[in-house]
Formats: sequence, structure tokens, C-alpha cells
Amino acid sequence: MKYTNWKIRVLGLLAATLLGLGQLRAQSAYVSGAPTLNNASPAASTESADEPQNAIITIHSRVNEVNVLFIATDKHGKFVRDLNQGDFSILDDHKPPQAILNFRRETDLPLHMGLLVDTSGSVGSRFEFEQTAATAFLQHTLRKGYDRAFVTGFNTHSQVAQDFTDNVTLLSSGVHKLRNGGGTALYDAVYRACKEKFLKDRPERPVRKAIVIVSDGEDNQSDVSKAQAIEMAQRAEVIIYAISTDDSGLVMRGDKVLEQLAEATGGRAFFPFKMKDITHSFAAIEDELRSQYVVSYKPANFDADGRYRSIEISSLKKDLQVRARKGYFAPQQ
Repeated sequence: MKYTNWKIRVLGLLAATLLGLGQLRAQSAYVSGAPTLNNASPAASTESADEPQNAIITIHSRVNEVNVLFIATDKHGKFVRDLNQGDFSILDDHKPPQAILNFRRETDLPLHMGLLVDTSGSVGSRFEFEQTAATAFLQHTLRKGYDRAFVTGFNTHSQVAQDFTDNVTLLSSGVHKLRNGGGTALYDAVYRACKEKFLKDRPERPVRKAIVIVSDGEDNQSDVSKAQAIEMAQRAEVIIYAISTDDSGLVMRGDKVLEQLAEATGGRAFFPFKMKDITHSFAAIEDELRSQYVVSYKPANFDADGRYRSIEISSLKKDLQVRARKGYFAPQQ
């Protein structure tokens, strides 16, 4: 009987030791996308309601890294692809970074993309041509086994016509399954795509995340606001490109919306008046996606407080313009 009690006590001590070792573990958070912020905390532990607080061993060691994709153009709007780190000024939260970790020209990162097609009644007679142009864009842009895309149609509600895949045939089929009619919930579509697709997209290596919107920008059905849609895109670190379906020849309210969505995320809006110009717009997006720079840096005075931090990248060379997203949200502990 005494021998049995001794074995029980030994097993109890062994179990307690293993539990303590299990509580000493690493936890890391990775936020990916066009710019990326890494927040790694080795051996940061979580506690359950049943675990005594004094049994937790916590070691804090955080490394914060921001990765920003951007492009540079000359005064004629042509891409400049031969610049170096010394040609740029970078400010994070209005301060120079503590350290520049890496700078390189980036033309070959895997692309994870969402195609958001407005299927509301306002797209009118150009809808079939837009479907054809979008299909051709996917065929030219996606590389099998390397890039991925999904297709979503939206009117009053948004619906995924084809989930993430590298199969262009499936994506093309998804595009041509879309049918137009109804109202327009653009902001909801952007918000959902960023939250449900890109925030859940956790690639093992850096990728470019982009959304291409084909719409007139006239939202009349969304539950979320434009500001909320932009914030979610920034949290998911997605670059937004927009192709307007408005063929009035005038600058409409929706055109300004598309510009604001694109500008806030480092993208670009296109306003093709003729149908053939839609194809040119898709080609310009493809060219831009292959003409980017990426800079990795450690921000100064960084706090994991969840607040928005601005990003300002400018060229030190005359007559060069830089386009990058406006900022990011720090992780919150």
C-alpha cells in the first residue's frame, strides 16, 4: 500500500513538471500583405481560468518589422525600376525608422488576388465585355502553382463565384457565371473580401495581396461605411485597384469613391471611357504588379497598442512620384 502511494506521488510530480514545461512556449503573430508587420513574442504564454497565475513563466522579446510594397513613376507616369534605397525617404508615424532591414526591387512575389465584379443593374450594356476582359486579365496574370485568385460578384449582397485557386479555367467559369441586376453594396463587398479572405490567408512566405474592383463606385446598399471598408483593407494589407464602369464621360461621385479606396491602400483607379480601354486598364494593373519595390524596416518608438500608424515614402530624386499605402494598424496586445 505504501509503495502504491509512493508511485502516485511520483506520477503527480511528473505531471506537474510537464504542465510547467508546456506553459513555457513561443507565440508569434504574423500580419501579411502589401506591407507586413511582424510581431513575434517568443515564449509568451496564455493562461486558462484553472491555472494559477504564479505558475506562468513569461519571457517578452518582440521584433517588429514592417514590409511595404510601393511603386515609383516619372513625370510621364512610366514605372522607374532601377532605384536604390538611398533614393527614398521613409517615415513611419512621422518618424524615420529605427533601422532599414531590407530594400529590393520586387517583381516576382506570389500574387494573391481578389476580383470583385459589380453585378448591379447600373453596370449596363458593358457587363459582358467586362467579363471577357477580366477573364483575359486572369489568364495573362496568374501563374499556375504560384499565384492564386478568387472571384466575387456583388450587387445588394456579395457572393463568391470561385474561391481561391490557381486554376484559370475555374476562375473564368466563375466570372461568366455572374449575372447582373439589383442594387450596389460595394463597401460590404470590399470589407468582406478583406476580412473573410485576406485576413484568413496566412501564407508561409511574403505575397502581394491585391483586390481589383470592376464597378461604377455608386454604393447604395452597404451596411458598413467607406471608412470601415478602407480600414479593413489596411488591416488586411491589401492594395486596391479599381476599374470604373461609368461611361458617361463625366466625373461622378462613384469615381471619387474608387479613387479614395485605391489611394488609401497604395493602388490606382482607372476610368476607361471606351470598352477597349477596359482591356488597357487590366494590362496596366498587371504591369504595375510586376514593377514594385519592397522595403522592410523596424519602426521607431513602436508600441503594440492597436492604433493607426502612417507611412510616408517619397523620392529624393526630382520629378519622381511614389505610390504606397497610407499606413497600417499596429497589433494590439
